[in-house]
Amino acid sequence: MKLNTRLTALLNIELPIIQGGLAYLAYAELASAVSNAGGLGQITAMSLSDHHALRGEIQKTKRLTSRPFGVNFAIGQHGRSYEEMLEVAIKEGVKVISITGGNPAPVLNRLQNTNIKTLVLVSSVRQAIKAENSGADAVMAVGQEGGGHIGKDDTGTFVLVPQVAESVSIPVVASGGIGDGKGLMAALALGAEGIEMGTRFIATKECVHAHSAYKELVVESSEIDTVVIKRALGMPGRTLRTEFSLKILEEELKDGTYEHLKNYISGEANQKFIYEGKDDEGFGWAGQIVGRIKDIPSVEELFQRIIKESETVKQKLNNLF
Repeated sequence: MKLNTRLTALLNIELPIIQGGLAYLAYAELASAVSNAGGLGQITAMSLSDHHALRGEIQKTKRLTSRPFGVNFAIGQHGRSYEEMLEVAIKEGVKVISITGGNPAPVLNRLQNTNIKTLVLVSSVRQAIKAENSGADAVMAVGQEGGGHIGKDDTGTFVLVPQVAESVSIPVVASGGIGDGKGLMAALALGAEGIEMGTRFIATKECVHAHSAYKELVVESSEIDTVVIKRALGMPGRTLRTEFSLKILEEELKDGTYEHLKNYISGEANQKFIYEGKDDEGFGWAGQIVGRIKDIPSVEELFQRIIKESETVKQKLNNLF
């Protein structure tokens, strides 16, 4: 089965599937596996220590795949400047850069007159239009079902994606609550030209940095086993329901200021669970799609399953019509 969309043409990939940025998890092993399977893998830049580490990760990914891959820049969420890292990505000839978590305009301006394709994560029609006007090549529309940072408006993927697709002329990628062939075909029906998956890739063999306890909780959780933290800060993000994430919600009710919450929501607290499996000391991002994740396959196995399921959906629709 071939799925030729404007996204596959834009990114020079075989399947319209993008791996999300996945803070502290999206490195060479996972990115190369996704790209080798026909999608677009990504490295997460701002989780790395500095621009030297990013250069090393990009070069490692190049050794593991000859296919296009991207670098994700989660700007504005780490309290660090990204300019040096962006220059490294440019000099290393990265084919795709995605931008999440902040105003994409400065990054898009710097990437003008390069051959780098740009993707911007949005959670509203307004953001999508702004991204297009700023020069983005495509937007990724994330619904409130998604894991990690989501929009403030609580708009679901099924409503957001067609609204965005009808409001911009550039390709739209659907994100949030997608993890299989049914989700891919639904996204295409809604007007998207591809999908971005984050949580589904955590529960894969090549996501080698994720602790087994994190992967197992993704597999064991139902669609109601997530909570949204950081609403008090205007930066809502969906996590797995753990002892620690519930503690965060309690602390938000007591005092919703950043100064009070910073140690609870820090990258260090995130790593306590995703790296060490300590669910009483840290939290792990995940979307509601956990309810449909039942195993930990290789990326290649996952892609083959998505293709097969997409073909089944296509045949069912053909029969209906």
